[in-house]
Amino acid sequence: MPRDNLILGVTGNIASGKSTIAGGFAQLGAALLDADQLARDVVAPDSPVLQQLVEKFGSHILQPDGQLDRDRLGAIIFADPAARQELNRIMHPAIGQLAVERLQQLKHKPEIPLIVYEAPLLFEAGAEGRVDKVLVVKIDPLVQLHRLMQRDNIDEKAAQQKINAQMPQEEKLARADYVIDNSGTVEEALEQVDKLWAKLVE
Repeated sequence: MPRDNLILGVTGNIASGKSTIAGGFAQLGAALLDADQLARDVVAPDSPVLQQLVEKFGSHILQPDGQLDRDRLGAIIFADPAARQELNRIMHPAIGQLAVERLQQLKHKPEIPLIVYEAPLLFEAGAEGRVDKVLVVKIDPLVQLHRLMQRDNIDEKAAQQKINAQMPQEEKLARADYVIDNSGTVEEALEQVDKLWAKLVE
């Protein structure tokens, strides 16, 4: 009886380096499914989800070519918790359905050693049920603040606002099966990926 592939959910807060860690697993041979990419797929031009967003937030969230203007929408939802809840209410079910379909396709492929589902809002979306184990990417709060300011070219106040809009890191760590600390260098983080890979796959 062939065993189903293990699905590892990778999550963590903004600027913690989730993509670096998920990419490390992909380089070792894992199949990678990225919730951010799924979120882009479900709001393709003329999709039902995009039409719901336009009805809710107005047509100014569209670019001239009919694509979603993610920056405009982001500015609305980061400043307004109620708008953020509304966005999640529209997006999460659609992303969830697509994620389940794609994960099921990957789960039964014997040539795949591990499936990594990179989902920044894994806990917030109540999506832990889609994965077998959860890895939280941890980061020192000061390092996080500086990385975010640098990455998004924003000041400390704006960066702190983005951080405060998320579930506290401690809460995520308390619910993790595995933790990788990405406060140091990329090399140090990828060493931890190698160790966990050996544990999960070999």
